[in-house]
Amino acid sequence: MELDHLAISAGTLGEGVAFVEALFGVTLAPGGVHDAMGTHNRLLSLGPDLYLEVIAIDLDGRAPGRPRWFDLDRFAGLPRLTNWIVRCDDLSAGLAQAPIGTGVVMELQRGDLSWRMAVPDSGVLPFDGVAPALIQWRSAAHPAGRLPDVGCRLVALEVVHPEAAVLGGYFPALDVAFVTGPQPGLRATFDTPNGCVTLA
Repeated sequence: MELDHLAISAGTLGEGVAFVEALFGVTLAPGGVHDAMGTHNRLLSLGPDLYLEVIAIDLDGRAPGRPRWFDLDRFAGLPRLTNWIVRCDDLSAGLAQAPIGTGVVMELQRGDLSWRMAVPDSGVLPFDGVAPALIQWRSAAHPAGRLPDVGCRLVALEVVHPEAAVLGGYFPALDVAFVTGPQPGLRATFDTPNGCVTLA
């Protein structure tokens, strides 16, 4: 397993894009539409195999008939870092070692990109939403490899939870800091054209 991408949720895609572009001093690349989930996104390179997505409900899209991923149906407030997504070569094996409730496998495709992703029936990931989502790319193509490099890099990712040690025990090989704290959340630090930026 390794970190695949980070997700910033927003009330609208425009709000999320404006937030990141102003904070990082960059222009986000096009993303696309997720028909199965009724969402859409824009993307930002964090290096050759890592990226950031800004994601929101697609108001022009169809209703998915189920809770959307990343608990987007209940999202409110300003754009913020809400999720981290871990890539694995074998999603079934990854789910076997992940916390209960990480999700059921969905087969997804957008253009020449195809992937399998574990999505909880409730839309809410374990450990109050701060456990990672799991993804397995089935196509040779990966979003990070086709994004323009605009000089942004992830420096550190911290996962905060009252039971951080328990959560960290499920993912011992990941280069992520599991921090014990009263309020569940994520904190990520980036090098950007605007300098050091921290999202929490």
